Parts: sequence; structure tokens; C-alpha cells
Amino acid sequence: MKKFLFLLLLAGGIYWWQHEPPATWRGLPASRDPVQLSTQLPAPLKHGDYTIKPLARYEIKAVVLGRERYRYDDGANLSPVDLALGWGPMSSAGVINELNMSQSGRWYEYSWSEEPPLSPDLIAAHSANTHCIPASPAVRSQLLAIRRLDVVTLKGYLVEVGGPKGYSWRSSLSRTDTGGGACEVMWITAIEK
Repeated sequence: MKKFLFLLLLAGGIYWWQHEPPATWRGLPASRDPVQLSTQLPAPLKHGDYTIKPLARYEIKAVVLGRERYRYDDGANLSPVDLALGWGPMSSAGVINELNMSQSGRWYEYSWSEEPPLSPDLIAAHSANTHCIPASPAVRSQLLAIRRLDVVTLKGYLVEVGGPKGYSWRSSLSRTDTGGGACEVMWITAIEK
């Protein structure tokens, strides 16, 4: 009986993982572009063995297109979660439901079956993989509670991180770049849901 129950739970988990619920809202819950300002930045700060240097003040309201938890890579103790975020046309339920999205190895990828629901340039310019560095234990707890399709507002800074043995991680400061180095590295000071 225990073996049957285990197999049933395993099959249900695999089904749920491969068939995530669709987005169902109308309109654009995150219609505005992120706000990025490069003035009046605080001085670099220490965070454990790391130095966090703010590059820009940053605020984004977005739909969580995907969420990936990291525990074992080089940045896991600093950034336990990556969020794939969508805003503007990438916060439309119809668009999100037409895309296949995945995250792994600190990358965010998307594809479509036949025709893209938006031009690839619009998809790239209105979605981003964000490496999330919580500024406090409370923000970390909030960050770990975020799920796919949540609408969240993140406030903080895009940063450059320096660490032991030459460790370096620098945020993109553009929303239109793609490929290596295009991710946002964000020091998150506040989260609103």
C-alpha cells in the first residue's frame, strides 16, 4: 500500500510539474517598464564575504514567469532564487500561455510551438532573468515564498558583486540585451505582492 501511495504521489508531482496551471487574468497586471535611476546611489556595502556595489536604483512590477531555487552553485548562499520576470506585453496571460519557459544553471529560456505570440525582440525587451540577492532575512523569507504567476514589485538596486578568490557578478543595466551577461543581479530591499 505504501509503495502504491508513493507511486501515485510521484506520478501526480510529475504531471503537475509538466502541466503547470495557465495564467487566467485579463489585461496587463504589470503594464509599466521597470524604473532605473543612476543618481544618489549608496556606497558599496559588505554582505558576509562579499562587497555589493550599487550600479542603479531599480524598481520593477512584474509577473513571475518562472522561479528557480539554487542551493549548491557558487552564488547560492548570496542569491538563493532566480526569478524570470515579465512586464508590459509579457504580463499578458495570453502571451504567457503561448510560451514554454524554463530556468536552469542561472539561465532563463523560452520557446513557442508554431508562431511566437510576440516578436522575439519584444519578448526579450519585456522579460528578464533576475538573480535575487535578499538584503535581509525578512526579504529572503518573502523571496522564497514567491511562486510562478505571482505579481510582485521588487525594490532595490542593480549591483556588481565582488567576493573571495576573484568572484565577480555584474548586473546588466539594459532591458534589451540577451545572452551571457544580460541578467539582472538585484539587491532586493523590499518586496510587495
